[in-house]
Amino acid sequence: MADATPLYETYLRAPLRFERGEGVWLIAEDGSRYLDFAAGVAVNSLGHAHPHLVESLKAQADKVWHLSNLYEVPGQETLGKRLTAATFADKVFFTNSGAEALECAIKTARRYQYAKGYPGKFHVITFEGAFHGRTLATIAAGGQEKYLEGFGPKAPGFYQVPFGDIAAVKEAITEETAAILIEPVQGEGGIRVVSNEFLRELRSLCDEYGLLLIFDEVQTGVGRTGKLFAYEWSGVAPDIMAVAKGIGGGFPLGACLATEEAASGMVPGTHGSTYGGNPLAMAVGNAVLDVVLQEGFLEHVRDVALVLRQGLASLKDRFPDIIEDVRGEGLMLGIKAKGPSADLLKAVRAEHLLLVPAGENVLRLLPPLVTTAEEAREGLARIERAAEKLSAEKKTA
Repeated sequence: MADATPLYETYLRAPLRFERGEGVWLIAEDGSRYLDFAAGVAVNSLGHAHPHLVESLKAQADKVWHLSNLYEVPGQETLGKRLTAATFADKVFFTNSGAEALECAIKTARRYQYAKGYPGKFHVITFEGAFHGRTLATIAAGGQEKYLEGFGPKAPGFYQVPFGDIAAVKEAITEETAAILIEPVQGEGGIRVVSNEFLRELRSLCDEYGLLLIFDEVQTGVGRTGKLFAYEWSGVAPDIMAVAKGIGGGFPLGACLATEEAASGMVPGTHGSTYGGNPLAMAVGNAVLDVVLQEGFLEHVRDVALVLRQGLASLKDRFPDIIEDVRGEGLMLGIKAKGPSADLLKAVRAEHLLLVPAGENVLRLLPPLVTTAEEAREGLARIERAAEKLSAEKKTA
């Protein structure tokens, strides 16, 4: 067939072809401009073609691209020290993606228990609605049937409990439990925010039973919620944390962070990655932190988030037939649609605004962290026009 695609047909792609980006804007091949509040699904933390990121990548590309971890990579030391200085962690393992960071986190927790003399402690408690990646282990951790179907037996050692149910967590703890894994805000699950109280209760349970607490901050991390990492809002820290997406600003980069104690079982030969921590990724990761750690940057994120949150609340009041709920933290916000979220997504896309679908009939707003208040208001205006058209269609139907 002449027009058959050579690609796996695993994606339901929108019929849009972008050739370049500028800040919070994407420009299609036909020259039309779209306000990008998807940011590559929370990846393009500093927008498109950020000059500092571009220059850092170009400068490194002229030197060396790949070395492997057979040798020391100075950029890893630099980025590792900056991440540990800014967080609870003492140790970092660099990966290429969020799923790989989660794989490392799970292995770190299990290996910790093994090294402490508890080889039978390998179960990880996770939460319904979670999304931790697409590998065989991480789809088992997420536990969602739509991702597990057709891929053989579910990888053992993962036990899901209802979201936010601390009694269910306590009941699930057995002599085989090694760790608890949770997203501070469920992204794919529909922008469901875990309460700070619940995170503190999980910390207490882990301390009581000798378990490791793992936070999946692949989507919430690197400024997305208005703090460098979302766990900071709760006042407690995990033992292990998976990071990706925003840390690379669009370049494939992930990291598993851990305390020295939690990482103590990960001795030479227990884990590895061919590309993880490559010089190009390290140059970009350091460049992202150059910007995100600047004084006032996270305050800017919180200010713009307030503009968006207040604007969305107003739209919810004005269009209760279109918007059922507004939820989220920082620049990780969700609109729960009253009707099918696909209809709202189509309507906002017609206004040249890009959002991201999620579970629970929710559309995600994940704008670049460099979005200005003016650009936030422009996004709100486009959602308003979409809501007005949908509301009018409902009334005439």
